[in-house]
Amino acid sequence: MTATHGGGREDERPDKDSVYTIKIGFKNDGYQHDRDSNDDIVKPPPLPTEEDNYSTGKVKLSRNEKWRILKNVAAVSAAFMVQFTAFQGTANLQSSINAADGLGTVSLSSIYAALVVSCIFVPTFLIKRLTVKWTLCLSMICYAPYIGAQFYPAFYTLVPAGVIVGLGAAPMWTAKATYLTQAGSVYAKLTDQAVDGIIVRFFGFFFLAWQTAELWGNLISSLVFSSGEHSTNSTVVDTNKTALTCGANFCVIGGGHHDNQNLHRPPDSEIYEISAIYLSCVVVAVIMVALLVDPLSRYGEKQRKADPSKELSGIQLLSATAYQLKKPNQQLLIPITIWIGMEQAFIGADYTQAYVSCVLGIRSIGYVMICFGVVNALCSLVFGSAMKFIGRFPILIMGAALHFGLIVWLLVWKPDPRFPTVFFVISGLWGVGDAVWQTQVNGLYGVLFRRNKEAAFSNYRLWEGAGFVVAYAYSTHLCARMKLYVMMVVLLIGVVGYIIVEILHKRKALRQKAIAEDPAIAAQAAKEPPEEDDEKDEIDDEIVITHL
Repeated sequence: MTATHGGGREDERPDKDSVYTIKIGFKNDGYQHDRDSNDDIVKPPPLPTEEDNYSTGKVKLSRNEKWRILKNVAAVSAAFMVQFTAFQGTANLQSSINAADGLGTVSLSSIYAALVVSCIFVPTFLIKRLTVKWTLCLSMICYAPYIGAQFYPAFYTLVPAGVIVGLGAAPMWTAKATYLTQAGSVYAKLTDQAVDGIIVRFFGFFFLAWQTAELWGNLISSLVFSSGEHSTNSTVVDTNKTALTCGANFCVIGGGHHDNQNLHRPPDSEIYEISAIYLSCVVVAVIMVALLVDPLSRYGEKQRKADPSKELSGIQLLSATAYQLKKPNQQLLIPITIWIGMEQAFIGADYTQAYVSCVLGIRSIGYVMICFGVVNALCSLVFGSAMKFIGRFPILIMGAALHFGLIVWLLVWKPDPRFPTVFFVISGLWGVGDAVWQTQVNGLYGVLFRRNKEAAFSNYRLWEGAGFVVAYAYSTHLCARMKLYVMMVVLLIGVVGYIIVEILHKRKALRQKAIAEDPAIAAQAAKEPPEEDDEKDEIDDEIVITHL
């Protein structure tokens, strides 16, 4: 015990009226580093109480919260279904109804070019400012101008409207993926299940609803076209002519006009009717998110920025997506993510124009794409659940083999209007393959990059968007056969990169298991510099499950 006089100077002969400050400490080496600037031992702060945790950091949830999580996942999925009923229906028609000078594909290319730029800068910045829920609402509104531009299609209306869609699409998809991943993590903790299995299951359910948009959007366009005058004007071209000009031999270099009557634009009145229906769908989707979806703060969103020292500056937020590119797993997944964009662009623009419209007419696009959407939706649900039992790797390899086989089929097949069933079979099988990529690769991103979900899913949309841009950019410059060869090469490179990621992921899992079971290996690992584990999200530690 030390007595200090006034300002802290020791005095062996204190005056009678002196004032003393008594500082009490104990000789304890355990606290030797806990001294302040005066070399005095500082008492550790009191442990937080349960009430303190609830109000300042922890998120307390009851077991019954799982039903509310399922309601939120269903609401997000339904809203996207309504939203993309409008957009997918519009996009599938662009290469046919706005084929003059390549206007349709150029407008689609502008969407994904803007999306690539948006993915780098916008999502993390916007989500931090508006939160996930309101980012969804604002981004979904951005789709309205593009559909509205169908009333007066021109380069100066469709292209700027497409840019607006692209700027909104990146934060929308990133917010959606962040919501499903975080909700899945909490649901897994509530139900004591594996996180990766729940995340993939949620994505599977989402894409089940999302892919049914293909059904509803194309059904609307098909019914309107079939009931109008245009339905009686379509011509089934000569079989020998289709073998020479349609399918893999289809070429409209430079976006010029085609003498095939099946490729002529339908009456404006029918297009206006379809666009009005689609615009109302966008409004309904925004209202659904605003009224039915709980804020993600209910499941720990605010805990990400609770510590001011960890709050990122605006520049850091904008560069978070670019920083994600430094990670080896992200780099290896770039080719397969580009492939996902290219294969969706092919089925929505090239297959519909070079095969369906060229042979069967524009009015048949909707019906063929309905088959794609229905099969895609059902398989999304199946693959989302099957991953829990057979794993991700067999499903992805099956999807790769299926798409490779379809590309070979399309290269050698001579489309014949006498056998329309074949068009539906190819469309349905393409939907099976697309369901594999949508559920499994999205889930893989969610598992590998749980700590930085926003930046990871921004990269997913960035490279998927790059695939769309590449496919639409060469749409009017390459014949269908060359497009199929390009896609084949990208698919093979993407599969190789994915297999390497799985090998690295497996090695990491085995190493962590060895550390947990072998003290010697654990001691050796403790000496190594600590590495940030992208597969662990610290927010999981802030979720407290109660038994109320």
